[in-house]
Amino acid sequence: MKRRGLILALIFVALVLGGLALFAITFNMSALETPGETEAWLALKARRWFVARGVKREPLPPAPAWSRESVESGEMNYGMSCANCHGKDGRTPSQLGLSMYPPTPGLGSPDVQAYTDAELFWVIKHGVRHSGMPGFGRIYSDDDLWRLVHYVRSLREGQM
Repeated sequence: MKRRGLILALIFVALVLGGLALFAITFNMSALETPGETEAWLALKARRWFVARGVKREPLPPAPAWSRESVESGEMNYGMSCANCHGKDGRTPSQLGLSMYPPTPGLGSPDVQAYTDAELFWVIKHGVRHSGMPGFGRIYSDDDLWRLVHYVRSLREGQM
């Protein structure tokens, strides 16, 4: 009986190792190839989870009051630092942004607008590793980062 269990365990381990070897041989790291649905789904879920975790771990500074001036200031910084990838209007990513994996999203899209203000702040400040999204926490003040959040919120569908 013990021998049979050992054989089954060895077969299981061999199958797992074989599967991992097959994955390693066939997996394509090229950013030019469109990822499969499973990879894209896993990447999205992981990114959402890590961003939410980051927000919970770090107390955020208070946001300045929402105002037209705050949005305009955020738009100015957006033009200098973000438009190259997210596009001049923030809604239509540039060719450079579309060539990234994952492709740079339009900031007015439901996927981006589903983030909370705190999550948007965190993403802008820290960036997202392995995605092309840099962190701007060493470039802009917290107030400037919040103004960028205000600008992104102004891009919701039906606004501006």
